[in-house]
Amino acid sequence: MYRNAYVLLLLTTLFWGGNAVAGKLAVGHVSPMLLTCARWTGACLLLWLIGRRRLADDMATVRAAFPMLAGLGFIGFTIFNVALYAALVHTTAINVSIEQGGIPMLIFLLNFLWFRITVTTLQIAGLIMSIVGVALTASHGNLARLLELDVNLGDAIMLAALVAYSIYTVMLRRKPALHWQSLMIVLTAVGALTSLPFALGEMLLGAVIWPDARGWVILAYVVVFPSVLAQIFYIRGVELIGANRAGLFINLVPIFGTLLSLAILGEAFHAYHAAALALVLGGIALSELSSRRRTI
Repeated sequence: MYRNAYVLLLLTTLFWGGNAVAGKLAVGHVSPMLLTCARWTGACLLLWLIGRRRLADDMATVRAAFPMLAGLGFIGFTIFNVALYAALVHTTAINVSIEQGGIPMLIFLLNFLWFRITVTTLQIAGLIMSIVGVALTASHGNLARLLELDVNLGDAIMLAALVAYSIYTVMLRRKPALHWQSLMIVLTAVGALTSLPFALGEMLLGAVIWPDARGWVILAYVVVFPSVLAQIFYIRGVELIGANRAGLFINLVPIFGTLLSLAILGEAFHAYHAAALALVLGGIALSELSSRRRTI
């Protein structure tokens, strides 16, 4: 069971690391709100073709649990991605990738506040290391900037995105017993509908950029890999090993995102990036070690 979960979560984080790079490549080729809306619309259509019969069978459960499902889709799919793509207009893909390492820390905190799920000393140490790593990235290596609230706009927007996805992950424990196809069709449909006002607002403000050739390639990637496959794998990973342990794997997004940013975008890699990556990797190692000890 654990091996299957690890493979699924590794692929999830690889695809999400690629999503940050895709979002950066999209700047100037397709606008962020339009990209978010088109992403979930395309994903919903693709999933509907695959699972429409299953959805028909599960419709009674979907209706009964729709408020919860709508909340999950809005927070985890629309808000997170609107913030992610908007952040990439103002900051680097490396920064966005590393900052996503803060999600496990918030998951632990929310699980404790809402469900009183306890954590171990090693997990707390891992959380602290993650916090410092994210802080180093957001402050561009100068922690004093945080005290002065001198943070890049893109990095600040990304921190809000982390809160949204942490809430989504924790609340997945309350999702109804649905087949993954039905669940994903509903969540992507909610994501498409609730991101439409953001796209319309972008149009009214005259900020919309319709996709060119590169924009369509980027859209195809984000529909298939981060939107469909990664979301399915992540939900299954949470089911297999729980939100706390699955959330820790999000710390691998900085690694994949950084490597892809260096290889594809040629972004500059600084000493504080290396320190931050070491901290988030150390955090996931400590926390996962603690989780394994508790299951022995």
